[in-house]
Amino acid sequence: MTVPVTRHPSTGPKTPETTRALGPVDLSVVVPVYDEAASLPELYRELCEALQPLQLRSELIFVDDGSTDGSTAILQELFTGDPRVQVIEFRRNFGKSAALAAGFRAARGRWIVTLDADLQDDPHEIPRLLEALEQADLVSGWKTPRRDPWTKRFPSWVFNWLVRLLTGVHLHDVNCGLKAYRAEVVREIPLYGELHRFIPILAHARGFRVVELPVAHRPRRYGRSKYGPTRFARGLFDLLTVLFLIQYSPRPLHLFGWFGLAALGIGTTINAYLSVQWFLGHPIGHRPLLTLGVLLMTIGAQFFLTGLLAELITHSAPRQDYSIRQHWRHDDDG
Repeated sequence: MTVPVTRHPSTGPKTPETTRALGPVDLSVVVPVYDEAASLPELYRELCEALQPLQLRSELIFVDDGSTDGSTAILQELFTGDPRVQVIEFRRNFGKSAALAAGFRAARGRWIVTLDADLQDDPHEIPRLLEALEQADLVSGWKTPRRDPWTKRFPSWVFNWLVRLLTGVHLHDVNCGLKAYRAEVVREIPLYGELHRFIPILAHARGFRVVELPVAHRPRRYGRSKYGPTRFARGLFDLLTVLFLIQYSPRPLHLFGWFGLAALGIGTTINAYLSVQWFLGHPIGHRPLLTLGVLLMTIGAQFFLTGLLAELITHSAPRQDYSIRQHWRHDDDG
């Protein structure tokens, strides 16, 4: 799919800090945005404060996930005033996974940091994340103490416990928005649906070094949470998806094949037994066992065909579950 890209020249003033974005980039900060107009100016200010002492060439990539509250206009103003800023505007709301995927695709830095736009993640934790990244490929934040109501904390605790139990990856807060990555990690992790919750799990399954770092968490000051009561159920479905991706994504026939082999083997045994009975002169046309044997053989064949189709889909072209209206990005020559 061809993505329409709009490139605008820089019109804002170039301070010593902002010109670090021009040329090669060391650090990309990716921020998904969905109806966070009230928090964006303060978030930008805090990001500038956190990045200024690092002496790194950095870029700020804001992905507007279909905002309708004026966030887009604020992001355009930030773009105009700072050549480090990129703005990716979606045509509608596609979800956080799509926003992160688009941001990762646009990122040019050797290191990538993600955080939410609601100011609950503290941008001043970025230096600590980068320091921890020296000994790892992915650093996942652990919000502690967590400043959310119990109606969010308890389901999150249950969910994280299930993730640890089923995947063997012992993280306290797998879905924390504050994370740091080496660029090669995000280039290899497929993101669609709601898989952003499980990036550390998917990275660990590929052999990347994943560590967890306690980070500050702040209560929400503006707007409202975008997550409703269906979040927990969606997370469980996504957990099943991740378990399948980890164990059988490269070879889905191995999963469906076992069921197919079992059904086909039992069905063949039943029909072989009935064939012997028929040769011995016993009628079998009225026996329910004949129907069961034929049914099991049919189901077994269908499992094998499903596995083969899954193999074809697995090796098909990568998917893109979002559509970009515009992409504001400054030219490298300023």
